Amino acid sequence: MLAEDKPCQSEAPVELPRLIRCDKCDFRCADQKELTRHSKYHSDKYKYPCEMCDARCLSLTKLQKHMRTHTGEKPYQCTQCDARFTLSGNLQRHMNFHTGAKPYHCTRCDVRFTQYSDLKRHMRAHTGEKPYQCTLCSARFTQSAHLQGHMRTHTGEKPYHCKQCDAKFARSDQLNTHIKKHHSPQ
Repeated sequence: MLAEDKPCQSEAPVELPRLIRCDKCDFRCADQKELTRHSKYHSDKYKYPCEMCDARCLSLTKLQKHMRTHTGEKPYQCTQCDARFTLSGNLQRHMNFHTGAKPYHCTRCDVRFTQYSDLKRHMRAHTGEKPYQCTLCSARFTQSAHLQGHMRTHTGEKPYHCKQCDAKFARSDQLNTHIKKHHSPQ
C-alpha cells in the first residue's frame, strides 16, 4: 500500500464515471478542469486549425510543431545516444541526463533535479499538496500515477502479471514484492 493511500469505502469493482464531452468537437475527458483547459483551443485566438485533428494553434510555427505529433517527425537528435525529439526543448532537457546537470533545486532542502517536473513533484512533500483526487471516494494523491493505481481498487483491474505463476496485481510495486518474496532465491 502506498503511503498516500487511504482505505476506500468500497473495495468492490464499480463503474467509472462517464466522460465529459466537448460540445464543439469529439474531445472527451474525466473532469471539468480538463474540459476548461481544452475549450481554450476553440477560442478566436487559436486561428490555425490542424487538418488532421481538432487542435488549433496560436501561430503557424506552433501548428508546424503540432503536425509532428501526426507525422512522427523528430528532427532533433541527441549527440550522445540515439534518442530523437520533436521539440528542441525536449532535447535540451534530455541532455541534462547525459551531462548530469541538475538546474532545478528545492529552495527548502536544496535537493537538485534534472527535470522541472521532478522538482514540482518533490515540492509536494513540503507543502502537503495532493492535487489528484479520486472521483469515487475521498482519497487524494501527490502523483497521478498513484491515483491511477488507486482507481484499480475500485475497478478490480490487475494489469501486472507474474510471469512465473498466475498471480495478478493492481500495481507494479505489488508485483515486485511478490516476485522478491516468492520467486527470488533466498
